[in-house]
Amino acid sequence: MSKPLSLARLLLISTALVAPMAMAQTNPTQAGDAGMTTTPSAADEADAQEGNVDVSIPGADIVVTGRRTANISQAAPQVVNVLSAADIKRTGEGDIAGSLQRVTGLSVVSGGYVYVRGLGDRYSLALLNGSPLPSPEPLKRVVPLDIFPTSVIASTLVQKSFSANFPGEFGGGVINLTTKAIPTESYLELGVGSSANTETSGQMGYTHYGAKSDWTGFDDSSRDVPPLLQEAIKSGKPFPNMPRADLRNIAMQFLNADTTLLQRTNSLPFNFSGSINAGTAVDVGSDGRLGIIATGSYSNKWRTRDTLQQASLNPAEGAGKNTQQISTDNEVTVNALLGIGLEFGQQKLRWTNLYIRDTLKRSALSVGQNDGQIQGADYMTQNTAWYERQLIDTHLVGEFKLSDALSLDVRGGFSNSQREAPYEREFVYVRTNRALAEDPVGNRFINALNRQRGDASVTFSDLNEDLWSAGADLSYKFSPDFTVTAGYAFTDTKRTSSRYELHYDATNLPLAVQQLRPDYLTSDATIQLYDISLLEFSGNYPVYDAAMRVHAGYAQVQAQIIPGLSFNAGVRYEKGDQSVTGVDVYNTGVTPFNQIKKDYWLPALTVTVEAAKGVQFRASASKTIARPQFRELIAQPYLDTESNRFFRGNPFLKDSQLWNADIRAEWYMGRDERLIAAAFYKKIDNPIETFTTINDTYAVTTSFANAPEASLYGFELEAQKYVPLDGLSDGDFFANRRVALIGNYTYTQSKLKVKDGDTTIPYTYTTGDLPAASDYFLNGVPLTGQSDHLVNLQLGLEDTEKLSQQTLLLTYASPRVTSRGPNLQPDIKEKPGIQLDFVARQGVKLPGGINSEFKLEARNILGRKFQEFQQAGDNKVYYNRYKIGTTIAASMTVAF
Repeated sequence: MSKPLSLARLLLISTALVAPMAMAQTNPTQAGDAGMTTTPSAADEADAQEGNVDVSIPGADIVVTGRRTANISQAAPQVVNVLSAADIKRTGEGDIAGSLQRVTGLSVVSGGYVYVRGLGDRYSLALLNGSPLPSPEPLKRVVPLDIFPTSVIASTLVQKSFSANFPGEFGGGVINLTTKAIPTESYLELGVGSSANTETSGQMGYTHYGAKSDWTGFDDSSRDVPPLLQEAIKSGKPFPNMPRADLRNIAMQFLNADTTLLQRTNSLPFNFSGSINAGTAVDVGSDGRLGIIATGSYSNKWRTRDTLQQASLNPAEGAGKNTQQISTDNEVTVNALLGIGLEFGQQKLRWTNLYIRDTLKRSALSVGQNDGQIQGADYMTQNTAWYERQLIDTHLVGEFKLSDALSLDVRGGFSNSQREAPYEREFVYVRTNRALAEDPVGNRFINALNRQRGDASVTFSDLNEDLWSAGADLSYKFSPDFTVTAGYAFTDTKRTSSRYELHYDATNLPLAVQQLRPDYLTSDATIQLYDISLLEFSGNYPVYDAAMRVHAGYAQVQAQIIPGLSFNAGVRYEKGDQSVTGVDVYNTGVTPFNQIKKDYWLPALTVTVEAAKGVQFRASASKTIARPQFRELIAQPYLDTESNRFFRGNPFLKDSQLWNADIRAEWYMGRDERLIAAAFYKKIDNPIETFTTINDTYAVTTSFANAPEASLYGFELEAQKYVPLDGLSDGDFFANRRVALIGNYTYTQSKLKVKDGDTTIPYTYTTGDLPAASDYFLNGVPLTGQSDHLVNLQLGLEDTEKLSQQTLLLTYASPRVTSRGPNLQPDIKEKPGIQLDFVARQGVKLPGGINSEFKLEARNILGRKFQEFQQAGDNKVYYNRYKIGTTIAASMTVAF
């Protein structure tokens, strides 16, 4: 880090620590950036104190029969953690992913994907009010939770032990988000915020023009697929069979300078956000109440990374590819929610409509060497891209009390997710560094558009997914100690994904033209004068359709056998039909089709023993499954901008099956105070693991394959304690204050099991004998994504009578594998390290009695770096290494 950046970090940190209660940021979006607001009134705090936490889950009674307690974790028949709105606010996070990383056994990877007990995001299930969600990410079926602002969430439930009322794809746990429904009082909030990062704000970065409306997160139609390209795609005619003149005309319709001209910005702006949050409720009839909640928010943030990117055919000999990339991402997030709730007597209806749009505008420039191509040459690569993610969800949930003993829960919903990436551009220039006598332009970067000494490409990709879901749960309480529940659930998911990659192609460009900057090099004049055409690198199947239909039924019993001894037992029958089909757009007569059609019986049992007041023991066992995600089954390349690597699916993947066991001891000392110790074990058949391949030009591709077997075990410790300070002095400052001590630790070990005779099927398989699993996986290595140690600590000072909180938060995750190493090389690992944050929230009465909240945050105070590497002996090859920077955020929310 340069001295100016070091000084900037010290100044920002000193400001945060000297004035911890002066200003505050209301709910940053990611990594502490200012974002969506939450209610600053005392309503959420009061609800938390009274144990009134809104939790909407299918077919489950959160209160244990015959025993009521304000500790939801204690009362629930399963192993759960519940974050109330007040808990979420304490962490200061603006999105749910940030808040969840404080929960025991959870870690968050790549911003929004939650790992439970060391298992990757494929083993996590996300629900909204008990209904499934589609993902706007092409590589995932799991929705990234960083797109959910905390302002729309009433509670977050994490259940780690399987119960039959949840979907069978339950590996590490389920995360159920409950949206806010009926407010306790009418309110209107306005919030504004800003934040700065030492590696980005006021620093140098890159950007490109794009369109006038980019700041809104919506394109003005400039980036629409050009008409001639649309016609070519619809024609079903392979690009190589098209006349060269037609391909030239297509290339001349591309939006050129606006998407190719990279511009250097010497001082990037600060992040900013604004939000509006309103709600009201009215009485309806004699015992009814109708509530309406509406929220809207906007945030605009910047992030620059100066990344070292390397690759090697033999890590012991060092890196063969060595590149330094500076990338700037401008992310614009727009959220809106409209929730309508109706309560009449004991009946409840909740209609939730959610809209989330997250747009990323990316500009990057890299320079480096690649020994696998031209020895001693420098390669300069420029990337510009525009990624749109959008989620629309509407669903209706009804909870009906038909009699004192009989209750019915019903739900239905529709969700649509989209991801569009038009004009994903890449330009590669080459400087050979040879003597001028040997190469007249050896001291200059040139682009011959022939893929030998330079390249230029433009890619259009699009994803659309529709998800319909419905379910019903009927419960009958035979006695206060015995309840039987039966239910049915249905989901129908359809996805279409397309990707067209086109490269400019020239045969004999003059040297003077080869030195033109990108927008001139691909201008209409250059294309016409030098007969530049297009080549398609999309493969035979640029379009894939995917579908999955699941029918499920279950029966579950919750009973107390004798006072202090209860159990929850159930079985779920789940029938799934998952398929991926290559669309024959070029009329070849061949349509690749892969289908996984299986049904499962999935039992679950949890036994709870109450040994003394506040002390109980649990034991649980279950069988669950994990299906491949759509993108993992599609043999279509995809660039992950987070890791800067290409991914390719594997149509030969099959389901994983898990056997789970868990034992724990719980001591609840008082309201929201607890001490918990737990141990867990999982056996996984056919776990899906990522592996990396690398060719002699150091092109790195990550794919997926089933390993034969794996096991995972570990233990958790969790403690939460409040220490009153009213006896410290006679003054008023400590009269209503207490210290909050919250901490958890998770130790996890996992091992792949590979023996002689085991086989696997990689995406490169064609015919013949199946490859040996030992060619891809080593016996005894850990599962990808698993950290041995996870630590979360919170040390806070808070007022019990009014809003005043100051909290230090520390998070630690030990190194974890991100992908198996190529050709049985050492695994590629990530080193998350330690992150220290500070959050201060202060309620202030403005003139006129208006409630307001100020918030200040300091994120990554210790300045941890991101490191993803291979290590062989003393040599490290860094696939990605960059400084994250320290973020200071401040904001204000006013409630009327």
